Amino acid sequence: VAIANQKGGVGKSTTAQAVGSILHSKGDKVLFVDLDPQGNLTYSLKGQNTGKSIAEVLQEKNTALEAIQSTEGGDLIAHNPTLSGADLTLTQTGKEYRLREALEPIKGLYDWIIIDTPPSLGILTVNALTAATRAIITAQADIYSLQGIGQLHSTITAVKQYTNTELVVAGILLTRYNRRTILSRDITSTMKSIAAQIETKLFTTKIRENIAIKEAQARQQSICTYAPKSNGCVDYRAFTKELIKELTK
Repeated sequence: VAIANQKGGVGKSTTAQAVGSILHSKGDKVLFVDLDPQGNLTYSLKGQNTGKSIAEVLQEKNTALEAIQSTEGGDLIAHNPTLSGADLTLTQTGKEYRLREALEPIKGLYDWIIIDTPPSLGILTVNALTAATRAIITAQADIYSLQGIGQLHSTITAVKQYTNTELVVAGILLTRYNRRTILSRDITSTMKSIAAQIETKLFTTKIRENIAIKEAQARQQSICTYAPKSNGCVDYRAFTKELIKELTK
C-alpha cells in the first residue's frame, strides 16, 4: 500500500505509522518503507541509521532483506536524506521498477508493506506506485488538496498505463478534518465528486484534527499507543477497519 500526495503536511507519514501500527498490534506482519527524504516515518518509529537504508536498496548496494530493522511498530526499511537527490542518481533504464524488484523476494514474509512517499511526483513516488497494489491518497479539506489530487491522478494514470497495470486507488482519506467549518463540508462534497471522476471513492472515515496526534509524534509513539482513547486513535482504528474491508472485497 502506497500512501501518496505531492502536497506536504496532509498526514502521509502519520497515516502510514498509525495504520501499520494498528495492523501490527493485531498480529499482522508489517513492513514500513520510508521513501521520504525528510524521514518522518523513520523518526516516529525510532528507526536507526544503520548505513543500510532504502537509498542503498534502490542503488542496489544492499538487498531489502539486509536493510530491514525491527521496531516496536513493525519492521522498517529506513529513509536516508540522500533520497532528495534520487531524480539525479536513479537514471538508468528500468529506474521505475527498482523498489518493486527489491521487495519481490521478501513480500511473502509480510501481510502488509506500507510505503510512505515524499511530497513530490518524482521518481520515488513513481517507484512506490509501481511497487504497490493499492494507493491511498491523503488530503485535507482545502483547495490546495483539490488541486494536488488532479496532478497526482495524472501520475497514477501514467503509472497504470506504463509500469503497473494492477495499481488500484483504494480511496481518498481526509485528514485534519474539522466538521464544524462550512469550508470543510463544502470541499468534502466536492472531494466526493473528484473521487468519482478518478474512479475511486472518498473514505467514509475522516481523521479529525487532534492535538494528541502531534503529541504522539513528538514522543515517537503511534497515536494508539500514546492516547488510545483520543479522537485520533478512534478515527485511525475506524479507517483501518474500512481499509481492510475495501481490500478484501
